[in-house]
Amino acid sequence: MGSLGSGCGNSRHFKPLDPEEFRAQAHQMVDFIADYYKQVETYPVLSQVQPGYLRACLPESAPYRPEPLDSILMDVRSCIMPGMTHWLSPSFFAFFPATVSTAAFLGEMLCTCFNSVGFTWLASPAATELEMVVMDWLARMLKLPKSFMFAGTGGGVIQNTTSESILVTLVAARDRAFDAIGIESLRKLVVYGSDQTHSTFTKTCKLAGIHPCNIRSIPTSFHTHFALSHVLLRKVVEADVAAGLVPLYVCATAGTTSTAAVDPIEQIADVANEYGMWLHVDAAYGGSACICPEFRHYLNGIERADSLSLSPHKWLLSYLDCCCLWVKEPGSLVRALSTDPEYLRNGPSRSGSVVDYKDWQVGTGRRFKSLRLWLVLRSYGVANLQGHIRSDVRMAGLFEGFVKSDRRFEVVAPRLFALVCFRVVPRRRRVGPGEADAMNRKLLEWVNSTGRVYMTHTVVGGVYVLRFAVGATLTEERHVVAAWNLIREGADSLLKNAHSLCT
Repeated sequence: MGSLGSGCGNSRHFKPLDPEEFRAQAHQMVDFIADYYKQVETYPVLSQVQPGYLRACLPESAPYRPEPLDSILMDVRSCIMPGMTHWLSPSFFAFFPATVSTAAFLGEMLCTCFNSVGFTWLASPAATELEMVVMDWLARMLKLPKSFMFAGTGGGVIQNTTSESILVTLVAARDRAFDAIGIESLRKLVVYGSDQTHSTFTKTCKLAGIHPCNIRSIPTSFHTHFALSHVLLRKVVEADVAAGLVPLYVCATAGTTSTAAVDPIEQIADVANEYGMWLHVDAAYGGSACICPEFRHYLNGIERADSLSLSPHKWLLSYLDCCCLWVKEPGSLVRALSTDPEYLRNGPSRSGSVVDYKDWQVGTGRRFKSLRLWLVLRSYGVANLQGHIRSDVRMAGLFEGFVKSDRRFEVVAPRLFALVCFRVVPRRRRVGPGEADAMNRKLLEWVNSTGRVYMTHTVVGGVYVLRFAVGATLTEERHVVAAWNLIREGADSLLKNAHSLCT
């Protein structure tokens, strides 16, 4: 019989997990990571490499003989680091934040340590039950009704991303509709969102078998601050019903990607409930802020929704990936997603007295992710997490004040959380929309090319807009001030050149 590493003279000494070697190398790696966190501010925020750079840097084949960790870390520094866009940089103001913390890192270490594959309760009782406890803890922090909690009639599960949360609830809604109208009616099912609903909505609808022609993207406008209008929603639904179609699912958002707009959940619930639609609330970004009483009103009406998801990895210091999904009727998920292979059958599952999370998600295997969230909640407590949210909102307010104080700029959409949407508005002469967009595009390119700050853009209402999202864990007020000074410097040069060309 051959053995692992046969052909290598010392293969019998190969130990992929030696506790003492692990101790030494883990200490070395922790030192490397801590130094990175300490020095992250010195790196260009946006990677400056060209496509294909890494293939030219690394060998074509894996090494035949083992290499020491020192050599590997040298390559991390020389090859990997130049190709990193540093999401943890305190000057990262792009997209939405991907927050981290010591507590979450320690939780991830434990998760990786145990390597639990918790598809059923029996496969890892602690993994299942801690997730149930933590989901109810967070539900109470959000003041969700008991209909979303294991302590009540609902329950929660940690998915990987919002995309999966939407997909599993959509499949549950679809199968619930099949019970009433038959599977042959699949081509009649219609789903609804706004033109600001996350782009993955369309993708997940296609995966669930919804015909592309039946995916409604309802336009938003400056008038509604880019929130979904329940009036327009009702008109579209009424037209679909008149055409013989079946309204199935509507996705409302609390904190849209482009502008962090919040859809009116209560009014949308009126339409959804009247037509028997599943109402899902995607609160991936804005939901975390609702642990603070002053933001909780953005979830008003949630008791009339069927499901809610939010992503603690965006704003609750939890590391990627961690998306919390609550449902009112767990049975709807289980009926749609349940699998029962012989090799997973066991007494507790047959009794119906336990939760088997494999039946709440797309895949079967799952990690012990609740450890991360558990350590975050225990290590920091609700008060510190609220303070973290409020600090980011305050810094975003500071930046918004800078924008409003400079007549060359304007705020494009109301700031509800910690995202400021703004743009340069030349006032010395008449500038067409296309030219104004080009100027803002050039300003963004210049700012990002410096490596000192990273921002992104969006287009809303036909207008090119710059996004400044505060929330990286290490960001302080001085980074916001430095970013504004850099933006002003770029605007000074850009507008001066534009004026000289005009005169």
